[in-house]
Amino acid sequence: MAKFTSLNRTSTDGRPKDRLAAIAASEGLSLRAYLARLAETVLTPAERAERAEKARAALKEWNGYAPTRSEQDDLDSELDRRLARVTAR
Repeated sequence: MAKFTSLNRTSTDGRPKDRLAAIAASEGLSLRAYLARLAETVLTPAERAERAEKARAALKEWNGYAPTRSEQDDLDSELDRRLARVTAR
């Protein structure tokens, strides 16, 4: 229960909490149940890093693809640029 009380304290106007409560209600859930379900689907930074490392290892094993850190950064920048272009439409 303590995990969710900070949501009440972080918003001075209540709008984020009210929005989440409305979304939860539209799905027939309480805010607590909605947040619990959401927590099961969102990866932590450590989980994302672990998945990325597994994907890199699988690509290297499958076809020898092993980008350097610099190449990864360039690819990330290109992806960010393309996503920004698409979402700006």
